[in-house]
Amino acid sequence: MTLLEKITGKTARVGVVGLGYVGLPLAVEKARAGFRVLGFDVQGEKCAKVNRGENYIGDVVPEELAHLVESGHLSATDDFSRIAECDVVAICVPTPLDHYKQPDMTYVESSARTVAEHAHSGMLVVLESTTWPGTTEEVLRPIFEARGFTIGGDLNLAFSPERVDPGNLLYKTKNTPKVVGGCTPACTEVARALYEAVLEAPVFTVSSPKEAEMTKILENTFRIVNCALANEMAVICHRMGVNVWEVIAAAATKPFGFVPFYPGPGVGGHCIPIDPYFLTWKARAHDYHTRLIELAGDINDEMPAYVVSRLQDLLNDLCKPMRGSRVLLLGVAYKGDIDDLRESPALKVWDELERKGTVVDYSDPYCPVAPRSGGRRTSLALDEAMLRGYDAVVVTTAHRRGVDYDLVARNARLILDTKNVYAGEKRENLVLL
Repeated sequence: MTLLEKITGKTARVGVVGLGYVGLPLAVEKARAGFRVLGFDVQGEKCAKVNRGENYIGDVVPEELAHLVESGHLSATDDFSRIAECDVVAICVPTPLDHYKQPDMTYVESSARTVAEHAHSGMLVVLESTTWPGTTEEVLRPIFEARGFTIGGDLNLAFSPERVDPGNLLYKTKNTPKVVGGCTPACTEVARALYEAVLEAPVFTVSSPKEAEMTKILENTFRIVNCALANEMAVICHRMGVNVWEVIAAAATKPFGFVPFYPGPGVGGHCIPIDPYFLTWKARAHDYHTRLIELAGDINDEMPAYVVSRLQDLLNDLCKPMRGSRVLLLGVAYKGDIDDLRESPALKVWDELERKGTVVDYSDPYCPVAPRSGGRRTSLALDEAMLRGYDAVVVTTAHRRGVDYDLVARNARLILDTKNVYAGEKRENLVLL
């Protein structure tokens, strides 16, 4: 039986390397589609949680995970030799930047070598980790060819970018369109068949992995540039005495030629602050300097300091010095209604405040504990007495559930709202970014 027949018949054994925000939801969807799925992770505790049916990712339905484990469709292991049992392997490991904003390919290369060590003829390997254009063919392909495999012959290799948007209530892994690019037409055909057997969304094919890799980079570069534009507009509008939130709302009434983006304390998460720099790094190898992308990154990186500067001016107006003032951050997750702290701009605002001698606490119903230098901090419950004990409250995350904003508004001395959660409200103690 060919691999294509195994996929269409859903008898192929599927492996997912990396059980984080991308890998676990993908493993769940493949198991839901009827495949037997084996998840791999170097963290044994993650594997143990999966095997107990315990969920740790917000976009996964706990009852669904437990059912799939109980039915035998999903299990996990830290024994990577069991990759040999799989017909298909998806690599979903982190691709961070180093201190100089250059790609750190350690996890991808290590995973690819491990998969290649245990791979067998007829296997499909798909990289889903976001990376620079050329990674699949320039990094992964030589690793498998060094083990004697012929790409497009006895081993299929493709790239399909993850498009996870944590907390999105409409689009999940199941119904988000997929882009696939294989190293050969045969690789593309097999990879497309896999995702068509799993997803309830269109699968678009491109001519090679490079186009698929660049697709993800373009998507998030579009976002970082437009976030930067919104942030710069916020700074300009403040200096001109213009309400930037009203401006954006008015511009969004145009049914064509405009997509609303909103200012804030910066950008966070696993995509927007990171992915465009894969392209800036790769572009330098082609003697091109990505000026617009890097400028957008600089503007967004400056927003935490801008928020602190605005707060300092507001405290000065109240005859309060920044040093020694007590400030409560309302929300530390990088976006609303999730528990993800990765690259959160709220944490950068926190750092800036502490550098100026401010006493900082936080309240976030989604993040009960926040790692800080020298230890961990705990979220505080909101009540009238504690709110009155702070000189200012800064809204740094737009949680729509679990936060009593009216309680805050009635008891806080000063509110700096960087996320427009108090849209349209007029209060003496409220200032919008």
